[in-house]
Amino acid sequence: MIADLLFYLIAVPAALAVGISKGGFGAGVVILAVPMLSLVIPTPVAATIMLPVLITTDFITVWVYRKDFSRPDMRVLLPGAFIGTALGWYGFQFLTQDGLKLMVGVIALIFTADYWLPLRPKKDGAKPAGIRGTFWGTLAGFTSFFAHAGGPPLQVYLLPRGLQKRAFVGTVGVFFWIVNLSKIPAYWNLNQFSQDLLLTSLVLMPLAPVGIGIGLWAQTRLNDKLFFKIVYGFLAFTGVKLTYDALRGMGYL
Repeated sequence: MIADLLFYLIAVPAALAVGISKGGFGAGVVILAVPMLSLVIPTPVAATIMLPVLITTDFITVWVYRKDFSRPDMRVLLPGAFIGTALGWYGFQFLTQDGLKLMVGVIALIFTADYWLPLRPKKDGAKPAGIRGTFWGTLAGFTSFFAHAGGPPLQVYLLPRGLQKRAFVGTVGVFFWIVNLSKIPAYWNLNQFSQDLLLTSLVLMPLAPVGIGIGLWAQTRLNDKLFFKIVYGFLAFTGVKLTYDALRGMGYL
């Protein structure tokens, strides 16, 4: 088990943030967990440690929101998610972490700019779209495989749908619960798991229900308009963070 104090000073807030996000904010800050841990450990190790924690939070979230997710959206998103996971499994040996961070960061920033600025006419209550949903589901599954960074692509599809707050959080929770479970055989095949990493995950798991409780408390005290402003705010912050880290890693900053 990892015994470094600096690691836990970062890992404990990261695990709490995952629970808070999953429980109340639709995975808005989950994307920060792996980048945070990557400050002190390699990114693939960070992703492996966080996977059991994410599955734990997903399970609790699915139970809480089991009646509130959008089945029509799941039907178009999940086929793409499985394709994306398979592509991530195959492409694991070819892609750099900086390239992946840059891709996810740019997507997050473009979509945030589209929300805050009058870049195009907005349409409320968009209907579930097969091809578009499968495309964004594929991208969410692909980016989630490497750094659990599937939130921005999924939100690109889901936020314009105009779902109610609980339906939005529930759909995100069910989607990533299934996606994260589908990563287990792939991570196992790539020899990502080890006894030390799994024990470290076990230590962090109790933080999941604590974070979810905080997220649920916060969500019930926010109206829908403020809620989605916060989601977009998290999305903008993570986009800046990932883009900056990627450009710095590539030597451009």
